[in-house]
Amino acid sequence: MKIDILTLFPRMFDNILDESMLKIAQKKKKVTIKTHNLRDWTSDTHKTADDRPYGGGSGMVMKIEPICKALSTLLGKKRIREFAGKASTPKGISVILLTPSGKRFTQKTARKLSKLKHMILICGHYEGIDERVRLFVTEELSIGDYIMTGGEIPAMVIVDSVTRLIPGVLGDKRSLSRESFDDNLLEYPQYTRPKDFDGLKVPEVLLSGNHKAIDEWRKSESLKKTREIRGDLFRRTTKVK
Repeated sequence: MKIDILTLFPRMFDNILDESMLKIAQKKKKVTIKTHNLRDWTSDTHKTADDRPYGGGSGMVMKIEPICKALSTLLGKKRIREFAGKASTPKGISVILLTPSGKRFTQKTARKLSKLKHMILICGHYEGIDERVRLFVTEELSIGDYIMTGGEIPAMVIVDSVTRLIPGVLGDKRSLSRESFDDNLLEYPQYTRPKDFDGLKVPEVLLSGNHKAIDEWRKSESLKKTREIRGDLFRRTTKVK
């Protein structure tokens, strides 16, 4: 997969993209991740990427020109016109605007995005983004019902969540088989050595070697944990109103 990130603050991504699983994924050539400074597509000497809103109001609004020029560079002018006309969305490509008003990002969304060939993330900032940019966007996403300074941290969240789902990134496929939010359930409790730490003991069933009993315990604990912590998910799973 190819991931391009359009941002006014590319240095924010330096450390996270060069650590842990994201570093390994790039080293394995499972994903190519590049950050692009939107100011590189500005036309004035001050590299202005924002301006005052028409109609008045506080704050600044991100300009359309740098964003569309960047998309034209990454996708080509012909494809940009296809996006704007909405005649057809190129298969395997998604241009995503990160905005508080976007659709809630979920594990299901992450799985869908992990199948793309090319994902472009536009990091919003300031008071917002010129509304006309939405003509060139295929999807708008938000990581939660709260306001952040900009779209950079949400972009990091999405890149991390999506990349780990790309086949071959994680060494053990089983680590993806039962995770939190799959089937709307939180993951069951996990334990490792030592068996007894200062009187805090690992449940006996996990030491029994009885895989059927272990699976039943894990399912039961998963339901219990979901009911206690995320009642909304539990009701959705069990269809209890």
